[in-house]
Amino acid sequence: MELPTSVSSLLRSPNSLPPFKCFESFSSSRKINRLRMGRRGVVPSSASVKMVSNGYVRRDSYSGYSNRIYKRVDSCLVIPPPKGKKPTAIIEFLGGAFIGAVPEVTYSYLIELLANEGFLIISVPYNVTFDHAQATREIYERFNSCLDTILTSGLPDASLSASDLACLPLYSVGHSNGALLQVLKGSYFSEKIPKANAIISYNNRPATEAVPYFEQMGPLVRQVMPIVEASPAYSLAQNASDAWKGLLDMAGTMILDNDQETLVSLTNFVDQLPSVMNQVTQGISEFRPTPSENRECFKNSYNVQRTLLVKFNFDAIDETDLLEEILKPRVESIGGTLEKVSLNGNHITPCIQEPKWQVGNLYTPADAIAQGLKTLSLSETRVLSRTITNWFRGLEDLCKCHRFSLSLSLSFFHTHIMLVVPDNL
Repeated sequence: MELPTSVSSLLRSPNSLPPFKCFESFSSSRKINRLRMGRRGVVPSSASVKMVSNGYVRRDSYSGYSNRIYKRVDSCLVIPPPKGKKPTAIIEFLGGAFIGAVPEVTYSYLIELLANEGFLIISVPYNVTFDHAQATREIYERFNSCLDTILTSGLPDASLSASDLACLPLYSVGHSNGALLQVLKGSYFSEKIPKANAIISYNNRPATEAVPYFEQMGPLVRQVMPIVEASPAYSLAQNASDAWKGLLDMAGTMILDNDQETLVSLTNFVDQLPSVMNQVTQGISEFRPTPSENRECFKNSYNVQRTLLVKFNFDAIDETDLLEEILKPRVESIGGTLEKVSLNGNHITPCIQEPKWQVGNLYTPADAIAQGLKTLSLSETRVLSRTITNWFRGLEDLCKCHRFSLSLSLSFFHTHIMLVVPDNL
């Protein structure tokens, strides 16, 4: 089963904005600024979404979930477990290219499954770029800034104190381009890195393979731009971006406070698109570093002790097997472990969302079919979540066993010393 070209290219395309303007675009718009800060107004008591200024957002009907809560901390999204459930670990989550800018929309189902299992998720939205090294470093800094904040102040609205979070193990999950960035982060840094990586649908193809006809696009665009710019159609197209921003600006005055967070997510996604052709016209011809340079870096510098590689049986662009071949000698040399699993699904399985279907007063055959399709569409994502959860929990159990063994050893050593030391000493 092959992915539709539009979907697969969306996940692996390198086209991007200048680095990380995700949360700053449209800053000149006072209305958009107001919606980001939480514009005060009258919210109907029956609203299904509640927004607190710069705080938690609860979506009681979004995608069929209840009690959906996340918080923006700096430029990251923090998703705690359900209230009353203490987290057992912290997970840094990175999504794929383009869609990784709005993980609360594109990965909401998978993230919620993991949070419900007792993990505190910190998702780092990012804009795609050809410069993977710069992207990795900026994500590293933004994540650790967010982590430092919650380790200092806790999450009061989730009834989690700083002490509840202080000693939790840190893991990471990355999908597609986000998987590449997680492996790069584990290779560039030796401090403040996760104890374990779950790498899903890894791929790092050259730009010429990731984007068909990429080499021809740059020169062609540069040649035709003078002609295009002279065309009345260009003025119309050029104004389309402004029109879109204006539409969002106007929507900011029309959408109630309870829906503004959705508008923020929409702007974050759209912010990436206008500069796609601009990147090409600047003569960019390959990722930095190149895929071969990345592979060499992994061989020599990967520092994460435990890694789980996840691939799907219908994923034409997956390069997990190649990554396993590269990482295995390095992981063994640092005394770590590397595991690989193959699951049913395809490249977009982690992005599957729960279909909305409201059953009427009378249960009909259409309801039965819809519910059956819903179960089928979500089952592979649930298996993915369960696989990651079980693997992380296995690591926690292993650590507990090691601590228990160490405690027994120390106790035996102490008792032995007490027995052999003469009383007169």
